[in-house]
Amino acid sequence: MAWIYVFVAGLLEIVFALSLKNSQGLTRPLWVIAFLIAASGSLFLLSQALKTLPVGAAYAVWTGIGAAGTALAGMIWFGESREILKIVSLLTILIGLTGLQLTSTTH
Repeated sequence: MAWIYVFVAGLLEIVFALSLKNSQGLTRPLWVIAFLIAASGSLFLLSQALKTLPVGAAYAVWTGIGAAGTALAGMIWFGESREILKIVSLLTILIGLTGLQLTSTTH
């Protein structure tokens, strides 16, 4: 269950990063509210997962999901570059995250 919390927290990290982008420097109230809700939810779920998961692996997976997902969203919705090296790098992050998850044990 803890890894599910990390996964959902990572998805919420993507939402809060995109909301922050769309808030235009925290000047658009609805996007600021979306940012605050997503950030709070993400951190809450991560905190719950950290009750049983190793902090290094859980934090790395959380940030990796957020980073890779936000980069992918930027390519899809904001027209950011889709260079092959960028895509390969994102796949490398995902492979590393999978490895961290598979080799982490709960205490």
